[in-house]
Amino acid sequence: MPASTSKALRIAVIADSDTRWKWGALTARRIAPEARIDGFLLRGRATPTPRQLAEVGVPVDGVREVTAAEFIGEIDYSAYDVVLLALVGGAVQAMLHGLAPLWPDTDRRPVLCTGYVGVVYEKLADGLLLRHGADIVIANSRHDAERFRAVYEGVGADASAVTEAALPFLGGDSYTGTDTRTVVFAAQPSVPQSRADRTYLLRRLVQHARLHPGREVLLKLRSKPGEHTTHIEELPYQKLAARIEGGVPPNFRLVYGHMGEVLDRTDLLVTVSSTAALESLHRRIPTAVLTDLGVREVLGNHHFLGSGCLASWDQLDAGHRPRADEEWLASQGVAADGSYETAFDAVRKRVTALLERPGLPPIAPYYTSATAPGYLPGILARHRLDGTQTATTDVTGVRRVLRDTVREAARGAYRHGVQRVAPVIRRMGEL
Repeated sequence: MPASTSKALRIAVIADSDTRWKWGALTARRIAPEARIDGFLLRGRATPTPRQLAEVGVPVDGVREVTAAEFIGEIDYSAYDVVLLALVGGAVQAMLHGLAPLWPDTDRRPVLCTGYVGVVYEKLADGLLLRHGADIVIANSRHDAERFRAVYEGVGADASAVTEAALPFLGGDSYTGTDTRTVVFAAQPSVPQSRADRTYLLRRLVQHARLHPGREVLLKLRSKPGEHTTHIEELPYQKLAARIEGGVPPNFRLVYGHMGEVLDRTDLLVTVSSTAALESLHRRIPTAVLTDLGVREVLGNHHFLGSGCLASWDQLDAGHRPRADEEWLASQGVAADGSYETAFDAVRKRVTALLERPGLPPIAPYYTSATAPGYLPGILARHRLDGTQTATTDVTGVRRVLRDTVREAARGAYRHGVQRVAPVIRRMGEL
C-alpha cells in the first residue's frame, strides 16, 4: 500500500436511500475491511430512517444528513482516500460536476467510486452515462462489466473505469435442504405497480399457504408503513393483506429485517425480479422468478432469461423447485464456488493503483455543456448545482443554528408531503 494507505483507508459513503446505503456501506467494507467509514445521507424523499440504517448492520464512524451543495462545500476531502457515491445516476452526475472544480488540475484528491445496487434491467445507457466520470464504476458481474464497457465505448467515452466485482451483500452457508418447509416471497416496492397485479400476487401467495398448511409462508417486506425506499411504494402489501377475503391462514406471516437472516431459514425464494433472488441463488436456495404477469422488461424478470428460475405459481403450487443454470450463475457473479472471496480484488487493486499515483486527472464526465446542453443543466439544477449555490463555510455559529433549525422544519414538512399527502393525492386521481 502507498503511504496514504499504510493505515486503514478513510472512506466517505454518500447514499440517498436504504438500498443504496446498504450497497455503499457494504462495498466500502469489501474494499477495505478495516476502513474508517463516514456516512452521509443525501437529504430527500427516501433518506433512510435509523431503523433502515441499523438493518444493514454495518458499523460506521459517523452519519449525518447533507444536501448535495453541503457535501461539496463543507466536507474536508483531505480526510478521505475514497469517496463512494451510492446514489441514483442523476445525483452521481451532479456530484461529479460539483466536485470537479475543487480539483481543476492533476492533483491529490480522493478516488471517486460508484456503481449499481443490484440488477440493472432498465435505463442501462442513461444510468451508465450519468455515472461516467468516476474513477471506478463497479460492475456487479462479468455480464454487467461487458455491457458497461460496450455502452461507454459505443459513445466514444473512456471505459477504463469499469471494474468487475460482485454484489457486496452476498454470503451465507450453501443450502443443503431437500424439503420445502419455508417459502419466502420477496416483495418489491414498485414491481409490479398496479393494484390488480399486486393483489393477484398476494392472493396467490395466500393460496399457496392454504394449499400447503405444513409450510411457513412469509411475505418479506422492504419497509414499514411511513418509511420510504429507493422506489415509491404506492400500494403497500400490508394494506392489501388486511383486505384479503376470509383473512390469511395461520401459516402466513409478514416479516421485516435483514434479508440474510430470512434466507437462513428459506427453502424456496419467490419473487418477480428482486435482487434478493441473486442473494438466494448465491446460497443455492431454490429460487423462482415469477412468469404469472408475463416476462417483460417493465417487470425486470427478463433479466433472468436463461437462468432456469422462471416459473409460475401453478408450477410452485404443484411442488416445482427450480434449478438454476450453472453457466448463467457464473456470468452473474453469484456462483458459490469460492470465487466470491476474491470478487473485490480487482477493485482493491485499482484503488491502490490510483492512490499510489502522485495525482489523479481532473474529473471528466462524458456529459458536458458541449455534449448534452439540453440535458445536463436540468440535472444540475435539481441538486442546486447549477452555479447558483453559495459557499457555506463562512456561516457563523448563530447563523448556522438558525439555518439548521429552518432546514429541519422544512425537511419535516417535505417528508410529510411526499410520504403522506402526495400518495393520497395520487390515489384520489386514480378514482
